[in-house]
Amino acid sequence: MLNPALTGLFADMFDLKLSVVEKIARPVIVYVFLVICLRLFGKRQLAQLNPFDLVVLLSISNTVQNAIIGDDNTLVGGLIGALALFGMNYVVVRFVFRHRSLDQMLEGTPTVLIEGGRIRREALAKELLSEPELEIVAHRQGFTGLHEVDRCVLEPGGVFYMHRRDGGPGPVPAQVLAKLDRIEHQLEEIRSRLPAR
Repeated sequence: MLNPALTGLFADMFDLKLSVVEKIARPVIVYVFLVICLRLFGKRQLAQLNPFDLVVLLSISNTVQNAIIGDDNTLVGGLIGALALFGMNYVVVRFVFRHRSLDQMLEGTPTVLIEGGRIRREALAKELLSEPELEIVAHRQGFTGLHEVDRCVLEPGGVFYMHRRDGGPGPVPAQVLAKLDRIEHQLEEIRSRLPAR
């Protein structure tokens, strides 16, 4: 026979405080709400450009936690909530994949921030970006400044695509150059070991 204290522990883990329908509805409603908010507040939230945006993104999960689980801290309740989130995401991604116009409506369209080397200030304002923030993005991508950028596009997923003024895709990262130097050095060593013809 099981110990009564052990039986109580398992009862607390598996005894749902809320109905299964409510456990499914709560995460689905929060999911839809967060997708709408990310769409309304722009691609900047996804790009995580400054500490304020990062704090918001990190705080969201804690803020909506009780809205998702309610008064239920059971193991089964948490698993049902997680399953509802995964299921909702699967359905949305599959549906949006088949309906490209809906995808553009939910995710938005790319925003051109620099065109022909000229900064489009109205586009920056629309995305709530400042020139110094854009300069930081350029530095992260290996540019010394915005003067080197011919075209910059902020993609719907929050990724910046930058194109050099000379038409190239951008500077080669230092790690790639270092590896190429090592390969060239190794080739020279191999050539020196080969018999002369």
